[in-house]
Parts: sequence; C-alpha cells; structure tokens
Amino acid sequence: MLRLNRQNFPGARYTERAIQFGEGNFLRAFIDWQLDWLNENQGIDTGVVVVRPRNRQVSETLNEQDGLYTTLIRGLNAAGEAVSDTRLIRSLNREIQPWQQYEDFLALARAPQMRVVFSNTTEAGIIFDAADRLDGAPATTFPGMLTQLLWARFNHFSGAADKGWLIVPCELIDHNGDTLRERVQQYSQHWQLPAAFMDWVQTHCTFYNTLVDRIVTGFPADSAAIAAQLGYEDRYLVAGEVYYQFVIQGPAALEQELKLAALAPEVKRVEDITPYKAQKVAILNGAHTAMVPVAYLAGIDSVGEAMDDPAIAAFIDALLREEIIPTLDLPAPELHAFADAVQRRFRNPFIQHALLAIALNSMTKFRTRLLPQLLQAQQNSGVWPPRLTFAFAALLAFYQGEQGDRRWTLQDDAHWLQHFAQGWLAVRQGTLRVDQLVHAVLSDRAHWGEDLTQRPGLEAAVYQHLQHIVTHGMRAALAQLR
Repeated sequence: MLRLNRQNFPGARYTERAIQFGEGNFLRAFIDWQLDWLNENQGIDTGVVVVRPRNRQVSETLNEQDGLYTTLIRGLNAAGEAVSDTRLIRSLNREIQPWQQYEDFLALARAPQMRVVFSNTTEAGIIFDAADRLDGAPATTFPGMLTQLLWARFNHFSGAADKGWLIVPCELIDHNGDTLRERVQQYSQHWQLPAAFMDWVQTHCTFYNTLVDRIVTGFPADSAAIAAQLGYEDRYLVAGEVYYQFVIQGPAALEQELKLAALAPEVKRVEDITPYKAQKVAILNGAHTAMVPVAYLAGIDSVGEAMDDPAIAAFIDALLREEIIPTLDLPAPELHAFADAVQRRFRNPFIQHALLAIALNSMTKFRTRLLPQLLQAQQNSGVWPPRLTFAFAALLAFYQGEQGDRRWTLQDDAHWLQHFAQGWLAVRQGTLRVDQLVHAVLSDRAHWGEDLTQRPGLEAAVYQHLQHIVTHGMRAALAQLR
C-alpha cells in the first residue's frame, strides 16, 4: 500500500503564512482542517509550519508524510443522518522541533509573509518560567518561545508596523489571548527588553480571545478498513465529529486575512466572548454533568445509550430548554439551535463516551457548570427548577458508589470521597438520616462559595428528590418529574 507523501500524492502547496504551536490531533482536525478548506475554496494561500512546543524525543514527525494527513469527520448532520467524510489535508507544510532546529525556528520570525500564530499547548501551556533566558535555544515555555520570535521579528524588520502578527491561542482557558499577551509582557520585562518592543507588540500585534469546540477522537480504531478505502497508509489519520464552533473575540483583521466569513455560522467574530463561554459550559458541559448520575443510576453506561433511552433523553431536553436556556444571555433561537446540536453530538454513533469517564470531579463540575443556572433559574421564576434540583440529588446518590450488586469507583478530591463514604455508611447503619446528609453537603461553604442551606427551599427540594431516588430507584424517581 502506498505511503502518504507529496511524491505519491502531488498537489497544491501553500505559502507559509501561519505558525502553529502544537502538533496534536485537535489542531489538525480543527484549525488546519479549516485552513485547508479556505485554501481550496477561498484562495487564502496559507500554509502552516508546526512548532513542537515540548522537548520530547519522537521517532516520527509530520515531516515523514511531508505534512500530509487525512481527517475523518463523522457523526450526525443537522437532519440527524449519519455522515462520514474524509479530506486529505494539504494546508500543513512541515514541522519544526526547535530544540534540534533552533535556527529554523528563529527563521520563522524573519519570513516577511508570516502573519498568523495559532496554538494549543494544553490548559497548562500559557505559563511563565523565571528560569528561562532570552538566549535559550529555545525558551522552555510556549509564551517564552513566542516572545523570542516576536523579539527577533521586531529587530529584523526594525519595528515595522505591517510586520505584527495576529495571535490566536486555542487553549481552553478563560481570556486565553489576554493571558498570553500578559505572559509575553512578563517575559519582556524579565528579559529587560526595550519599551519600544512592547509598544510594537501592544500596537501592531493582536491577541485574540477564543472559544473552540470540537470532539476529536484521534487515530481511529478502524484505521485498517479506512486505509483500504483510501488506498494509502496514513499514520497521522485523525477522526473528529461533524460539529465544530470557533468563536473569536477581537478586531476584524483575522477575519479579513483568512476570509473566515465563508465558514459562518460555525466561525464567528464577536465583541464579547463571555456569553458564548457561558452557553458552552451550561448547555454542553452542564448537560453532561446532569446526565451522568441520572443515566448511570438508571443502569446506563454511555452517553449514546443515554440519548437512546426515551426517559433520559426527555429529561436532558427539558432540562436544557426549560431550565438552563432561560438563564443565558444569547438570543433564544441561537441557544435552542446550540442545544439541538449538543443533543445530536451526544447521539453520535461513532463516539462511545463512557459516563464514568465524564464523572471525574463531578462535585466541582456541578458547582461551576450547573449551580449558577440553578440559582439564576430560581431567581427568574421564584421556584426551584425541578430537573436541576433532581440532578443535584442524583449526584448525591451517585456518590454512594454502589447500587445493589453494582459497584463503581468514584474519582474526586479526598474531601468529598471521605465525606460521602462516611455519610452514606452512616445512613446505611441508621446513625444518619438522608436529610442530615443533604444538609451537610449543601452547607459546605468552602466548596459552594456560600451556605446553600440558607437558600429557602433548596435543601428541601434536593432532599425530597434524593429520598425518592433512594427509596424507589432512579427510574421511578425520574418518572415522577413528568
């Protein structure tokens, strides 16, 4: 079988106009996939040079295939139909490992046509290390390496206004662009770079805050069958879902440079990214967090199975539309469209997402993803939302870690694991009542940020649901919500 490379599969090669810190699956199935489509359909002529942000020994790089690889995008479309599409990606030109190719790395700063910087160096990637040196070859952190490149570019082009960069971090942290700019400033001060340099960075380089969303599952298990269909071997084949969203906060320069309007509405430029982050956290992440204890205690093991169960699917849909969406600030049609897309994603037959894999640190996830909506819903209507309080109660029941002959491993911080182990043991031994357990959990000010028992009616609502779950089982308790 042919190996994928540009000799065996000749085709378009694009001008190197983008640097990408990170070689991982996500960026290749998200940024590079979009750029490839824009190259083909909008003529943006933008090739990508990948910079590995970590000093790791690797036996192979993307250069083994001359930057070529295949994306396999599959899932449910807007009509609910299963679709599968492969695309040979030509937007990625080459990969640089700066610890072994430092001069090639610095040469990127001197390329006059270079314009955009993308990154995904994990949530822990945008950091500062005081041990880094300007003459390090290279710096040990992504912000340090970026500062080195910006400093080299500033010097090479004498601070020319038109040689600034558009910098687009995709790390999943709040205000990722603002944070990256702050780290560059921190390195500039630490290395005692001249004020003129930081003025150039501030004035002529743009740092965008972004929100990125696509499930990328990586190298598919059925790769042999896919290779047979493609007719070539691809060691960097990457699979992802149909849905994607790219929200960008900042000036129009990036949109104009890359003709991103052609990818609307999936790609959008906004003045304030905050409501879009709230939408994702509350609807997508919140639905996951609410689903886990309810579905698992109903005898279900995966997200797809949960969405195939009429009772669970109806619970999630009503939770989103009646209780979460009214608490959010975006237009209702946009929010409902997002909720539709989320539920299609949950039904994706190509992704098996185990509920227990999502259950990690569920107590913190409930606090950050659902508690704000629960409190806001009560403030809006004057009553405690029945499904959100039910999900809260189901979470407490889930932390029993057992149901009849079924046992599961809980994963959370030591405080909650010990608290629930002791609490539920005491309930079983008859030395603690369920309402007392609820009171102890809700009154934990250190976790919730307040004593939730001081919210009139909340404790009683959670207790009533929990008592029903414990006494009659999840199925019967869920049925009483209808």
